[in-house]
Amino acid sequence: MNRACKLLLAITLPLPVMTGVAADELGQGDAHRHHPPQDRLLHEKFYSSWHMPDNPVLSCCNDSDCYPTEIQYVDGRIFARRREDGKYILIPPQKVERNRDNPDGRNHLCAPPPSASLVDTVYCFALGGAT
Repeated sequence: MNRACKLLLAITLPLPVMTGVAADELGQGDAHRHHPPQDRLLHEKFYSSWHMPDNPVLSCCNDSDCYPTEIQYVDGRIFARRREDGKYILIPPQKVERNRDNPDGRNHLCAPPPSASLVDTVYCFALGGAT
């Protein structure tokens, strides 16, 4: 994991994880649980080389932050479903990937878990199909 991701994760980790509570105790389990087994390697390859569209020197992080997601359009804006709480969060236009295809034609979101310090933060987003 690169240094920028480590810093972002250190800032955004929920308190139970920072205090040593196991992910399974929180009902979070395997970080890959939202990746179909047949797509796991495809996603890992895509996420490991994905950089923020608005700041290409920063990584979108990795498959623990990135996952396939559902979207809704509201008044011409894109909202993506965050996996941890099911909330649809606004995707800022500058976070939408426009320079590379996504790995499987689905929507993909890279975002930290919800927290008070980074409310509804989006690292990266790839729209399903051609962008």
